[in-house]
Amino acid sequence: MSQSNSSIGHLIKGNLFILLSTIFFGVNIPVVKILIPEWMSAVDVTVFRLGGGCVLMWIASVFIKTERIERHDYLRIFLGGAVGLFLFMYLFNIALRYADPIDVSIIMTFPPIFVLIIGVVFQHHRTSWLEVLGVIVAFVGAFLVIVTQHHGEKGSDNILGDLLALASTICYAFYLVILEGPMKRYRPVSMLRWVFLLACIPMLFLVGHLPEAGIFHTKSWEPWLCIAFVLLCPTFLAYFLINPAEKLIGSELVSMYQYLVPVVAMIASVIMHVAGIKFIQVVAMVVIIIGMLMVNKAKRSQKPS
Repeated sequence: MSQSNSSIGHLIKGNLFILLSTIFFGVNIPVVKILIPEWMSAVDVTVFRLGGGCVLMWIASVFIKTERIERHDYLRIFLGGAVGLFLFMYLFNIALRYADPIDVSIIMTFPPIFVLIIGVVFQHHRTSWLEVLGVIVAFVGAFLVIVTQHHGEKGSDNILGDLLALASTICYAFYLVILEGPMKRYRPVSMLRWVFLLACIPMLFLVGHLPEAGIFHTKSWEPWLCIAFVLLCPTFLAYFLINPAEKLIGSELVSMYQYLVPVVAMIASVIMHVAGIKFIQVVAMVVIIIGMLMVNKAKRSQKPS
């Protein structure tokens, strides 16, 4: 009985961690769109996020107990940092330069599908019909959001932005899968300080143009407030929370929360007076949440009683 209660407690805690992380990711989309291109380029935001995130992780490691990383895990950590973190952020920020922020947030719902495919094809994971159905239902909800957000023909820039956003979701799915094992073995800061540090290696090639960013040549406080939020919440805190969430509920369920990103992004856009919301979008949000609950139920039924 106590083991069952412990499993339910872990499930609740893991869901709360990834929910907060998802809220940060959703709000991040309109905030970054405010920064790009007026005050910063997509490259500038990438450098700020990776460099700032790395500094914050290493500072946190001074105050939080850390563990020694085993040598055999460094390859996974390097791949997670270089592909799953650096490429994800780089492509995501460039996508926001060209595409509509709501479009980008909708495309960010694709990682669950990629995680499921990677798990089944390469790791021989078994999935229940309820999980598959939950993913399909949530994807239908995301598709409804796509339909409500497209008015008229899209330009070539928008299409390029959408394709870059899709590529970034593949990188994020890769991040969740490749680092699932290390996330279960190490405390968040123990691993993330190295993930961010190794992600900064390819980032060094982008640093050259940073001094030219408009944010350094303005007296306005707004861009600094925006970049402070981007560094603290969707970069430091969100990635910090993903680790224990994966440890508690697994990469597939963590990736399912990507279906909430467009919901949060739309709400944040309305609050920031960037966009309005329609009834069909509310319906889509409900469908997305129903799909997530179905996957949640499937995961709970797999837990040992």
